[in-house]
Amino acid sequence: MKKYKTLFFDVDDTLLDFGAAEKSALQLLFEEQNITLTSEIEKQYKKINQSLWRRFEAGELDRDEVVNTRFSLLFNEYGKDMDGELLEKKYRRYLEQGHQLVDGAFNLISELVHDCDLYVVTNGVSKTQDKRLRDSGLFPFFKGIFVSEDTGYQKPMIEYFDYVFSRIPNFRVDEALIIGDSLSADIKGGKLAGLDTCWFNPNSKANHTNITPTFQIHKLKELKQVIVVKTLI
Repeated sequence: MKKYKTLFFDVDDTLLDFGAAEKSALQLLFEEQNITLTSEIEKQYKKINQSLWRRFEAGELDRDEVVNTRFSLLFNEYGKDMDGELLEKKYRRYLEQGHQLVDGAFNLISELVHDCDLYVVTNGVSKTQDKRLRDSGLFPFFKGIFVSEDTGYQKPMIEYFDYVFSRIPNFRVDEALIIGDSLSADIKGGKLAGLDTCWFNPNSKANHTNITPTFQIHKLKELKQVIVVKTLI
């Protein structure tokens, strides 16, 4: 019988509640700037931010271009000339404080660590992800943390996964599973790398892409059933 020996976890909106961390950081940043964060501005920020990260995933932008321009682009739309890099530094300090867990994340990881080798695979900023994982209490459960900033590549690039695989002793792709909320980064990247994939879809979003995950779960606790299925194959 085969079994998943290695589990790769995305961080944001898979293990840690990025939405909650982001909202708090934006509120604190705007308060510091004496600007009212309206729902319209917040919505526009997310639109710009998500567009930039999609371009990052496609290899069109590097990480610094994403994080250092998103706020200047936002305020340009409202006729304000702001230092995007300075705002990013301030925002980053607030974001690092956000380590709210997705429901069931701590219990799941603390149970799985006894049966599987756990690794983090995340696009983002190393210092931020490191602090958030440590503050959440999840950090000690992982054998390795692979952040795109450190690898020189990002999900879904095959080079990112080649980098990760080469640093895991006795790694076998047929015994590994990637779990994440992003079809375009986690699931697409996992499929390109030959991994089985598990789409974490808590809000039951429709999949309008041609990217088909091996499994789909709506609550993290359901992942244990996925692992059981693999064990029985």
